[in-house]
Amino acid sequence: MADEDALMPKDNKAYATQEYWDARYVRDAGVYEWFKGWAMIKPVLHPRLASTESILNVGCGNSGMSEEMYDEGFENITNIDFSPVVICNMLERNRARANMKWMEMDMMAMTFPDSSFDVVIEKGTLDAILTAQESAWEIEDELAEKVHRTLSEISRVLKPGGKFFQITFDQPHFRKPLLMKHDYQWDIEMETIGSFLSPLPDSAPPNALSSFSTSLGTV
Repeated sequence: MADEDALMPKDNKAYATQEYWDARYVRDAGVYEWFKGWAMIKPVLHPRLASTESILNVGCGNSGMSEEMYDEGFENITNIDFSPVVICNMLERNRARANMKWMEMDMMAMTFPDSSFDVVIEKGTLDAILTAQESAWEIEDELAEKVHRTLSEISRVLKPGGKFFQITFDQPHFRKPLLMKHDYQWDIEMETIGSFLSPLPDSAPPNALSSFSTSLGTV
């Protein structure tokens, strides 16, 4: 892992840019978990998943979560990220996991047909975008539009009855309204999945709690 201070952007808005992430993944080619990995998330997700389901991991980055899921029998996983650098790195790293896919793609403009996946997982990608918030209580129009485009695309590619898992630092009363738009028609559950015992990272959004929540949106 490269020196963390050297990898931090001067402006949180950089977290939403491909240029920042390409440069970071050039310098940091290994696996890194911004949030806790599969071991921590597994108690919530595993009972709700079947090994036969098609899973889309949006904004996969260099997290090792998909690798661990694959090794436990969830082999039908497609990982997307807008950084060609990280997709190339992760594809090379996972050549032995032959059934897992790695694709360069923008989660706000996915090229998959409608109703392509049984499950979509988003772990911290929207949190990275929302670090640019000026206020915890109000999302600027530009950021709100990015969130809406992402969630609309996730809703589109989910099969009827599909499941969307969002893992976030955000407090439920801030995040839930973003998920409850009529456009998505989701039933929402929220669970806390562990605690962060050390200080929150600088990249955490301004409204972050020292805990992890998962939002379970069912189409």
